[in-house]
Amino acid sequence: MKLSLSLPTGERQALLWLVALGFFMQTLDATIVNTALPAMARDLGESPLQMHSVIVAYSLAMAVLIPASGWLADRFGTRRVFMSAIALFVTGSVLCALSPTLPLLVGARVVQGLGGALLLPVGRLAVLRAFPRDEFIRAMSFVVIPGLIGPLIGPTLGGWLVEFASWHWIFWVNVPVGLAGLAAARRFMPAGDAQPPRGFDLLGYGLLAFGMAAVSLGVEAMAGGGLSRASALVLLVFGIASLASYGLHALRSRNPLFTPALFGVRTLRVGLLGNFFSRLGSSAMPFMIPLVLQVSLGYSPMHAGMMMLPTVLGSMAVKALVTRLVQRFGYREVLVANTAVLALLVGSFALMAPGAPLALMVLQLALFGAANSTQFSAMNTVTLMDLEPGHASSGNSLLSMVQMLAMGMGVALAGAVLGSLQASAAAQGAAGTLHAFRVTFICMGLLTLAATALFFQLPPRGIHRAQAQARQDKEQGSLP
Repeated sequence: MKLSLSLPTGERQALLWLVALGFFMQTLDATIVNTALPAMARDLGESPLQMHSVIVAYSLAMAVLIPASGWLADRFGTRRVFMSAIALFVTGSVLCALSPTLPLLVGARVVQGLGGALLLPVGRLAVLRAFPRDEFIRAMSFVVIPGLIGPLIGPTLGGWLVEFASWHWIFWVNVPVGLAGLAAARRFMPAGDAQPPRGFDLLGYGLLAFGMAAVSLGVEAMAGGGLSRASALVLLVFGIASLASYGLHALRSRNPLFTPALFGVRTLRVGLLGNFFSRLGSSAMPFMIPLVLQVSLGYSPMHAGMMMLPTVLGSMAVKALVTRLVQRFGYREVLVANTAVLALLVGSFALMAPGAPLALMVLQLALFGAANSTQFSAMNTVTLMDLEPGHASSGNSLLSMVQMLAMGMGVALAGAVLGSLQASAAAQGAAGTLHAFRVTFICMGLLTLAATALFFQLPPRGIHRAQAQARQDKEQGSLP
């Protein structure tokens, strides 16, 4: 790996700000859209219950491109790829703002997602090459802070823009920020000369990308009937077959995207599956909650956006406690218990009703944010903690891909349940729509609960500590 340690200190600090800006753009756009969906639906002549594809398209595009991000940066250079990512993101934002129909808006979100998929991985690679190892953790800690601010202000900013301007401005605001990012990248990001060529498993990537897309689109299309449902089943079958083919192909490929040796690590296997299934339910909540608040409870866009603040504040408040909980009880015990609590909280949103006490709703949202944050922190750590140093980067990319795929599929599943109840909801009016949301919240809670069986497969606390100590002793014994 070629380091860019010749960069002056000031330019290295500017690089951190640049990568942080890219991460902020990505996380802001992932949340700012949620509160604008009802307004988009009105302007585009669509039902609010069918707007999930706007979110699914963005998450799925990111999941599909993430596995290729490292190879692209090595092949074309970090600066060129990072600037291309910003340009794609800005182009997608302009196309979103100009979209007159839902299909065109979904296509524009795909372009946006392709740009967003490269912003953090390529930016992180540039930081890794510009900073010595002993400073890398501090540098990345600085980069991720704006990524935490994005979800904090995204829903409220989106609601404010919808209420006092129009939903188009949630995309127009990306343009000046992106243009400034392009100028800064040209000035401060190291060129990142192309690395020595390495093999890229194009066939494996095609099988994996097609499989993820087909399964996600198949799930989303399940809400339809007749030909739509038949097409959904065909997509699901082909998608599952493609993913299975990728698994078989990776076993004999000389340059697999993800080496099969990764899956020999028990905690990684359990962590990936647990991440996927527990996120199916919880990832639908940022889409569902602002929607039900506006469509069924009569909240304004800005008010609905502000109601998401307790979720983010609860998430931030519990961060410092997660490490203590894991040290006291162990990963398996914490994840099994917290997954059950998270499932209960997701299902509890079915109790939402007009006139419900505001304080109770705020408490409910804060508790959900705290449980969700605990879940993510513990899951992500247990997934990667037992990987060998040589597999850490590949395992992290695989985890990122699974997270984005689960986010998209979670929203697609929630949209499918809502869509399947749309006809009866329309016949019953407001009460029917609220009932559709309640059924969907319960379904998402049950999906989350299913992940508890997976986390039971983690090693018990005492055994895992003994295994970790044995590995440490072995590594120390092998030192000269």
